[in-house]
Amino acid sequence: MNPFYKEFQNDEDVIQAVRRLQADGVKDDDIYVITHDDDRTKRLTEQAEANQVGTSELGVGTSIKNLFRKQGDELRAQFKELGFSKQEAEQLEKKLDAGKVIVVVKNKTASMNL
Repeated sequence: MNPFYKEFQNDEDVIQAVRRLQADGVKDDDIYVITHDDDRTKRLTEQAEANQVGTSELGVGTSIKNLFRKQGDELRAQFKELGFSKQEAEQLEKKLDAGKVIVVVKNKTASMNL
């Protein structure tokens, strides 16, 4: 199944959207928050009780490669590991460059409302 995403500008909107997803029955393990800033990502994932892309999603090999990659390359790799195509990952990374926050749901349900 292809991942689903929505972009946000406001951090509070991200937190409310994640809580709606959780209330709709989307598993916490399927909800990811990605930003261009590691501190912002960490803060949002903690407040919303969502996930950030880590070693378990990327695998050890990609995680090690990310240590030597530029931020944009690392973000595109994260999107690809979540199931997006190379082209989609590039487009999403550009949205992050513009200050957007991307909420990704790996397994979209029929009742999901984002």
